[in-house]
Amino acid sequence: EKKGYSGVGLYTRHKPERVIIGFGNDEFDAEGRYVEVQYPHLAVISVYVPSGSSSEERQMAKFRFMEAFLPHLLELKASGREIVLCGDVNIAHKEIDIKNWKGNLKNSGFLPEERAWIGELFDNHGYVDVFRQLDPRPEQYTWWSNRGQAYAKNVGWRIDYHLTTAKIAATARATSIYKDEKFSDHAPLSIDYDFPL
Repeated sequence: EKKGYSGVGLYTRHKPERVIIGFGNDEFDAEGRYVEVQYPHLAVISVYVPSGSSSEERQMAKFRFMEAFLPHLLELKASGREIVLCGDVNIAHKEIDIKNWKGNLKNSGFLPEERAWIGELFDNHGYVDVFRQLDPRPEQYTWWSNRGQAYAKNVGWRIDYHLTTAKIAATARATSIYKDEKFSDHAPLSIDYDFPL
């Protein structure tokens, strides 16, 4: 509802059976943070989790989003479709996913509660961090602050993900973070899947 504020999108060459905008939460659906396309055996979702870095109020909003979104992720998994959820989750999961982890332990995006939330998806609910499955190397980041020389020095965070169900994760063949051109403080994360629609 706020022009120029947040927003997500999906582009496809294959017409979906259904397009769903929002995940059923009035507060966050009004901010344009969720779009889903459904195929017979697959749902692809683009999500933009709120950032909490600007204020305590926005951090509380981020926590509310996480609390509301987890049950939705469990419902998606129970639907029987394979899931590919991609986008800006605004959480660096582990120390390997952030350059300056010691200096960010009390900062939004690397708070213990946030890391535990995403860890629960992987450890207890069967979601897979597909990028990490394919690329275990350190210093593979998708976001850099616009302050200082963060991008030039690769002082970044990996906060963009493909979170998937196990069956489609097993079909992932290649991943890349596109840095040939810089047109945002994020770099696009691409993953190739060998999964028939």
